[in-house]
Amino acid sequence: MAAAAADAGSDPSAALAATTTCAHCQREIPSSNIDLHSVHCARNLQKCGHCGEMVARKLMDEHYNENHAPVNCTLCKEIVAREIWDLHKSEQCPQRIVACEYCEFELPAVELHEHQDVCGNRTEFCQTCKKYIRLREWTRHEIQCHANANGSAQSSSDRTIPEREVRPPPPVRPPPRPMHGAQHKRLLFTIAVTGIAVMIGSILFQREESF
Repeated sequence: MAAAAADAGSDPSAALAATTTCAHCQREIPSSNIDLHSVHCARNLQKCGHCGEMVARKLMDEHYNENHAPVNCTLCKEIVAREIWDLHKSEQCPQRIVACEYCEFELPAVELHEHQDVCGNRTEFCQTCKKYIRLREWTRHEIQCHANANGSAQSSSDRTIPEREVRPPPPVRPPPRPMHGAQHKRLLFTIAVTGIAVMIGSILFQREESF
């Protein structure tokens, strides 16, 4: 130590490089400035009791409020320590907004379990197996159903599909034949004679009753 001091005293550059630890802020200060620094440091700086950082005395309240003061959660009204504030916002606050994994509806976390219990029991129609599947079982069903469908499709290619029974088509009735002109006239004459005979018979019957 004496030799080092002698060397520092004899070498100006070594004297400039020598440092001394400040008793207040624990920083290494050039030995030539340690007295002036110590007076200034003790008067203007204060060590934060939470993080150990040296902070200007006039900024200590601001430093505490911004870095260490508890936070009042506006959602659940709970007072949370600053150190776990990020964790509270993302995972712990019961009123944080989360999305349902089945319908993606957003709601408070405290209501999520009850909502998903109902929502997960809703069903959707599976086009592969032609069945209605509950949403909470959809992912597992889709994997199993598609795997089975692929296996069935592969094995079914080796099976012989039975031919359907072929039945002859029902006989087609021919359309009615159109009537010729002579037949049509004969039918009209028959209808006219019948009508006249009915009229004459009705007149004669009325006369007999009048006598």
